[in-house]
Amino acid sequence: MATAGLYRRSLPSPPAIDFSSAEGKKIFSEALQKGTVEGFFRLISYFQTQSEPAYCGLASLSVVLNALSIDPGRKWKGPWRWFNESMLDCCEPLEVVKAKGISFGKVVCLAHCTGAKVEAFRTNQTTIDDFRNFVMKCSSSENCHMISSYDRGVFKQTGSDHFSPIGGYNAERDMALILDVARFKYPPHWVPLKLLWEAMDSIDQSTGKRRGFMLISRPHREPGLLYTLYIKQCCKDESWVNIAKYLKEDVPRLVSSQHVDSVEKIISVVFKSLPSNFNTFIRWVAEIRITENAKENLSAEEKSRLNLKQVVLKEVHETELFKHISKFLSSVGYEDSMTFAAAKACCQGAEILSGCSSIEFCCREVKCVNGAVEVEGTLVTGVVVCDGSEQNVDLLVPSTHIDCEYGPEATYPAGNDLFTVLLLALPPQTWSGIKDQALLNEMKQLISMAFLPTMLQEEVLHLRRQLQLLKRCQENKEEEDLAAPAY
Repeated sequence: MATAGLYRRSLPSPPAIDFSSAEGKKIFSEALQKGTVEGFFRLISYFQTQSEPAYCGLASLSVVLNALSIDPGRKWKGPWRWFNESMLDCCEPLEVVKAKGISFGKVVCLAHCTGAKVEAFRTNQTTIDDFRNFVMKCSSSENCHMISSYDRGVFKQTGSDHFSPIGGYNAERDMALILDVARFKYPPHWVPLKLLWEAMDSIDQSTGKRRGFMLISRPHREPGLLYTLYIKQCCKDESWVNIAKYLKEDVPRLVSSQHVDSVEKIISVVFKSLPSNFNTFIRWVAEIRITENAKENLSAEEKSRLNLKQVVLKEVHETELFKHISKFLSSVGYEDSMTFAAAKACCQGAEILSGCSSIEFCCREVKCVNGAVEVEGTLVTGVVVCDGSEQNVDLLVPSTHIDCEYGPEATYPAGNDLFTVLLLALPPQTWSGIKDQALLNEMKQLISMAFLPTMLQEEVLHLRRQLQLLKRCQENKEEEDLAAPAY
């Protein structure tokens, strides 16, 4: 009996040449001798098949990010940090991508969100000669990879919109190697570069804009060492939209419209007007592990990451802005329950461990224990309850002073330090409306990057970059602006 469905497609050749064919192997051998398939080996080591018919953009980006050894900073499954399609949802909800696919601009946005260095071009922004040079550059390096957005129809293939990494280039034949992530349909194949350009130089009907290509490489340092801003479906989540509006629009208006005559007054205006859902904006960043043994020791990597976080935290505490914020919060007697904050962190940790944001978690028996780990910090322990099952979870929160009792050190759930870094991450023009010139100069000095240590500078720049991406996404400008966020 015949089985319903499709089993692969015959690759139209010409124009494409199957990578595994005799001719395809010869083209590869020629390119190998010329050194223009250097990037191929890393890409093929992490090559994967897209898990959904419309996930070609997500799969292509996952392959490239893993090939570049970029640490996502959050867990995929179990203890493993790894880029997977399911984690690439910050610029478009996965259910939308699954149903309709994803545009070129939003894949570029996703690449920026991961902290990678990205250069993106539509075909009307460059030339075929520039494209050829970029293909040559990335194919000759292990530190740069290219993703192409093109129309399959130009290659006489079924379907239309598609994304795939470029795995190599043969200069003598002027042919590029497409590592097709839809491996259930077509194998990797060589195509004439001029034809690939033609396939990219076409209009995406969903956006009315031309397709293009992007070059992705590693950042100088892994972003978000201590404070990580996760942009989770920011275009659709109302709380994210509200927070973006508050930080980017309301804060500048508040400090310019109200009479502020001191730094403490500025902090008071900003703090007392925070949206009610502000705590969901910043996720509690901690080393999270499943509790299997009460005496379990930290791994060398956990120790290293926590020690580095301690350095950044200390740098925050040494800033003058942190001292102003701590003084203000102490003066107003604002207190909050550390246990409540710990419970929220516990549930967020359970979500990260599971790799699923759709599951409802409940935490009980949450408590804090100072000095219970091998590095200075606070151990938040809790029991996660989900669908009747229980799992103990520990969160190792780096800190030099957090106290789990009610008291002056527990004055803000996210911590004086997080509030400090958020204000540092706002663009400098945020404070330009301050009318008192002396106060304006004082505020500029407090937020100046020039006075921050290098590690803290990078942390602040990462958050500022994420805020810019959030605003771009909120305003639906991903298709118009492909550049990296301006600091």
